[in-house]
Amino acid sequence: MYRILEILRREQGFLSGEDVGKQLDISRAAVWKGIKKLREEGYEIEAVTNKGYRLILHDTMYNEKEISQGLLTKKIGRPIYFYKETDTTNGRLRDLALEGSPEGTIAVAEQMTAGRGRRGRPWEAPAGTGVWMSILLRPSILPSEASILTLLAGLAVCQALEEDTGMNPQIKWPNDILLNGKKLVGILTEMHCEMQETHFLIVGIGINVNTTEFPEGLRDVATSLYIESGRTFSRKNILQRVLLNFEKLYDELMKAHCSFKPFLSRYKEKCITIHQDVKVLGKETFYAHAQDITEDGELVVIRKDTGKREVVFSGEVSIRGGK
Repeated sequence: MYRILEILRREQGFLSGEDVGKQLDISRAAVWKGIKKLREEGYEIEAVTNKGYRLILHDTMYNEKEISQGLLTKKIGRPIYFYKETDTTNGRLRDLALEGSPEGTIAVAEQMTAGRGRRGRPWEAPAGTGVWMSILLRPSILPSEASILTLLAGLAVCQALEEDTGMNPQIKWPNDILLNGKKLVGILTEMHCEMQETHFLIVGIGINVNTTEFPEGLRDVATSLYIESGRTFSRKNILQRVLLNFEKLYDELMKAHCSFKPFLSRYKEKCITIHQDVKVLGKETFYAHAQDITEDGELVVIRKDTGKREVVFSGEVSIRGGK
């Protein structure tokens, strides 16, 4: 089926079923069956008597084959597991990782039925609207260093969206991506490890791309690229650019022996949390003023109750008066 697709893609015009069959050494009936399957996949293929078949390309096509086509990464996104519907891509990729899938494997879903964000909150992931994917990593790092990859993912996604859309998304520490003060991207990192050994990490990324509206409970806090611009975007192009940006930063991180220092200035430039009054949620909840980001990616705050400087290693931070 996909060999027929490649021939039609190369031709960029009409090609008879006989010619396609000769190139693949199959019958015209087999060609027709392949065309039928491609149409069922969503491909638009025009058929004209005495001319043959012609593939009509649409940038909205979104499947394993289309994502692979033009992907410029060396490792990330190879291979791709594509699901028309699944509960979560993190869950699917966890199963694949336990079966031995290599670093760089990704799981992508057209729709997720049980998407979740930080602190177990539900994440809306309907079909045809966003990029819902997870990336498998097998870095030689200590479990205590894994949080840096979460920060790195936020930076990679933020840069990729800015490059692809021309808009100005920003990072809310540690890794939420906001656009005009509302949440655009959620990132959820999961780790499989022992005390001093990281077996693998899964970086789940959800991007609201062409969502036209949200349920009432989310309208005030969530947004999409479409809502903010009035334009639709190619999910395939955005996914490919995110993977390429992430791979570049990940390779840089591994060469730097998992030091966040080379990324600090880039991260701070995009981080909207610095110099804001915040509410810190973790083992203890308190109010503070966010002052800086350390070389290890931690948030430096001045507590409102004591006036003392404190370093926040993990947890959730909300911007007071914001999201």
